[in-house]
Amino acid sequence: MTPAIQFRNVSKRFVMHRERARSFQELIINAFQRNQQPADVFWALKNVSFTVEPGETLGIIGPNGAGKSTILKLIARILEPTAGDIKVNGRVSALLELGAGFHPDLTGRENVFMNGAIFGLSQQEIKRKFDAIVAFAELERFIDVPVKYYSSGMYVRLGFAVAVHTEPEILLIDEVLAVGDAAFQQKCLEQIDLLYRQGATILLVSHSPDAIRTMCQRALWLNNAGVSVIGAVDKVIGAYLSHVQQRVDEAKATGSHAGAVTVTDESGQRWGSREAEITEVRFCNAWGEPQDPFVSGGPFRALIRYTAHTPIRTPTFGVAIYNARGDNLTGPNSVDTSYEIEVIQGDGEISYIIDALPLQPGVYTFTAAIYDRNSVHPFDHHHRIYTFTVTQAPHIRRMEGLLAIPCHWEHRPELSNTAEPTPR
Repeated sequence: MTPAIQFRNVSKRFVMHRERARSFQELIINAFQRNQQPADVFWALKNVSFTVEPGETLGIIGPNGAGKSTILKLIARILEPTAGDIKVNGRVSALLELGAGFHPDLTGRENVFMNGAIFGLSQQEIKRKFDAIVAFAELERFIDVPVKYYSSGMYVRLGFAVAVHTEPEILLIDEVLAVGDAAFQQKCLEQIDLLYRQGATILLVSHSPDAIRTMCQRALWLNNAGVSVIGAVDKVIGAYLSHVQQRVDEAKATGSHAGAVTVTDESGQRWGSREAEITEVRFCNAWGEPQDPFVSGGPFRALIRYTAHTPIRTPTFGVAIYNARGDNLTGPNSVDTSYEIEVIQGDGEISYIIDALPLQPGVYTFTAAIYDRNSVHPFDHHHRIYTFTVTQAPHIRRMEGLLAIPCHWEHRPELSNTAEPTPR
């Protein structure tokens, strides 16, 4: 059988010049001096080889900068390889990044026809599919509005709807589904499953081990521009998480506190009036000792240290945990869980404690915040700034789903075997 996708010793190099011309005069000067100016060379991929069979679903996982998106862009012919050979057999539909291929000044309707043509559909085919595309995207009211006014979720819905209605033989997806809401994500997963059952080949790039496990038959772990492991999903995910744990252990060996992060700068992930400030979040074991990674089903403690510059009465401390796909798995606060604090002033700390952590193996982000009594006014909100890792419990092989909820089993033999004999 002819492979749907085949990479043979593929490398991709990017050349990044350090200086950018700020005027026409500088542009002319740089044109004559370009050979004398040093440039940064970045190898996104080095000697990458793998094969994807028709009808297979392959998940690609790895850290930022590993080359995941580059692979998809090479398959889609957006980029050309520096070296090596790529063979693609089948009609490709790609959802690579938010709003890719959309013209901001065109309406949603006009972009549907333009993107459909890019994917190889005739005007008649697009007209025939148009109503289904709009209905799937749930954008009937906004289809004649320029897409520059669309929210990120609307962009994703329209882009995905076009991509899956072109009847692709090969579908490329690059993490963009994390932007949509939960209901739309579920609809997308169902549509991807339908395409798979119809024989489409699917490549999914994701940071989420859960998404790879749920949707893929095989997985490929990219690291340092090359293939680290390719094969069965559990094998690849296990190797990837072991690598994450090794990096944490190396940080410990150099003297870094595991799980401890001190916020020292402003970012788009932090806001608040700062009458009280979170100074550190540290992930710990049951005895308050720094720990990371944690074991699924084991104890977990997040220690939040703060400084209140003025007395604050009845504050609310809140947390949230997100998986790699961006799903908010939990988001309790101290007031709603009936733990009220009369006042905070000066330095202090509070702990968020889980006796049995019901999380699947993976990498999670953590939010910590201090609000007023009614959770309206933020004093200090750190949104998904912190990261911790969960590994599989040694006595459990694997559990399905987003959560690993502790449970036990009880068995009773057939009641008929123990029943009293019926009198004759």
